[in-house]
Amino acid sequence: MKKIILFLLLISSFLYAEAKLYTGFSYGIYDENFIEGNKAQSSSSFMKIKAGYGDIDAYAIEFSIDKLKNESNIFSANDSEKIGLNVELIKAFDFNLFANPFFKAGFGAGYLKIDRATQDTLNYGSFNLGVGFFIPVNPHFDFELAYDYKYMTYEAIDTIARQISYKSNLNSAYFGFNVRF
Repeated sequence: MKKIILFLLLISSFLYAEAKLYTGFSYGIYDENFIEGNKAQSSSSFMKIKAGYGDIDAYAIEFSIDKLKNESNIFSANDSEKIGLNVELIKAFDFNLFANPFFKAGFGAGYLKIDRATQDTLNYGSFNLGVGFFIPVNPHFDFELAYDYKYMTYEAIDTIARQISYKSNLNSAYFGFNVRF
């Protein structure tokens, strides 16, 4: 009962405080380079669905779900999609130009579907940094053009002889569309 009351209070505070909620969709390309002796690389496309709270010319917090199409065989003979959840803090600036530049930082976690005898998923964590521009169309719609960097650490893979840990640098560029309420 307490949770329901707290949830209703939270929703009502958003409505009466003229909350700056937004949601969006992004599509882009990424390039992942593995480090520490493993010279593997993976490149393909990804999409992102996000929801956030904040202002287009100030601060915001954003929650996003990434779905990356993985066309490599680094972890197994058939690596497939990578799905992750990210939380990022955004600082945007309004210089009275046609676009509002921003930078963001946060972290994420997710999993990669693999095809190994002992595992079918591989978990990972990431530290995220990004820069870009919000291009306002009107008070309720804007486009987003951005670059993201992710330092990723993967769960260790068991082989017969030892456990192997992977780390990578993931660079992505994307274009998005946001709806603000």
